[in-house]
Amino acid sequence: MNPTLRITFAEGVKLLNDNGIEQDALSDLSTENERKLGYIVKEKYATDFFIMDEYPLSVRPFYTMPNAKNPKLSNSYDVFIRGQEILSGAQRIHDPELLIARAKEHGIPYATIASYVDSFKHGAQPHAGGGIGFSRVVMLFLGLPNIRKTCLFPRTPKRLSP
Repeated sequence: MNPTLRITFAEGVKLLNDNGIEQDALSDLSTENERKLGYIVKEKYATDFFIMDEYPLSVRPFYTMPNAKNPKLSNSYDVFIRGQEILSGAQRIHDPELLIARAKEHGIPYATIASYVDSFKHGAQPHAGGGIGFSRVVMLFLGLPNIRKTCLFPRTPKRLSP
């Protein structure tokens, strides 16, 4: 069994650009470019499943840990199946002073996140997290045409609750 393909964001941008698809190296991928990258990866590496990491720090949330080797990059990743993101995750900032500095860079008033920052003042280990779109995984795994077919109570513009 082959190991899971892992590419950096810069490598993903290069794959897109080399295939005639415009993608700025400092901008997040659009949904369309994610799909196109999925097709390119499938053709080049014969896999539908890959991980892309080292996103530009500027396109990630303020609480994402900067990369130690290149502070313009982040310790974050996305997992893709068939050109669609199914999971997004990152190492979180655990240092209160860095968290405050990053919030300022994003224009987030300290008062709105004070209790969050305070929770790190007693010490916190380096940690990470990720959020998976389970309904999207089921849709892609089963080859269904619409995510609403995977949800018992799908949300739509006209339906927000069961």
